[in-house]
Amino acid sequence: MSIEPDNKDWTWVLDQPCPDCAYDASRVVPRDIGLTIREIASQWDAVLVHPQCVIRPRPVIWSALEYGCHVRDVFRLFDKRLVMMLTLDTPTFANWDQDKTAVDDRYDLQDPVVVRREIVFAGDQVADRFDSVADAEWGRKGLRSDGAVFSIDTFGRYLLHDPIHHLWDVAH
Repeated sequence: MSIEPDNKDWTWVLDQPCPDCAYDASRVVPRDIGLTIREIASQWDAVLVHPQCVIRPRPVIWSALEYGCHVRDVFRLFDKRLVMMLTLDTPTFANWDQDKTAVDDRYDLQDPVVVRREIVFAGDQVADRFDSVADAEWGRKGLRSDGAVFSIDTFGRYLLHDPIHHLWDVAH
């Protein structure tokens, strides 16, 4: 049974706390985004060491491994997009079909040990990139393919919700 595609526009988490995972973007200090990414990435290690991480809790809900693969790919994608925001004037990001990626890349068959390492590596890479943002660059803009506008500041705040929310997902 396949996963129901997530077509929600999650940008609302920039304006109000998430009622599920309690993430509150208004509490994020931009200079702490890199540190927070590293802390989140390390928490995935404990999730993916569990032997049951490969099992879906229900046929239509990703396993912890699949969520972990998604988080790894989110870190990678956001790193590429952050580079664009730092080097181009108001770039537009191509659409990313996360559900298609999960199927095409066979998230369900990946090795949890490898994924654990990849999450930390990808998390460190994007965290280092956020750490390198100069004070004058936090306002640089980027556009999502649906027209949503981000500054580097809001882009980082938006990014943090994804892996935090998915840690909540695998705990519930």
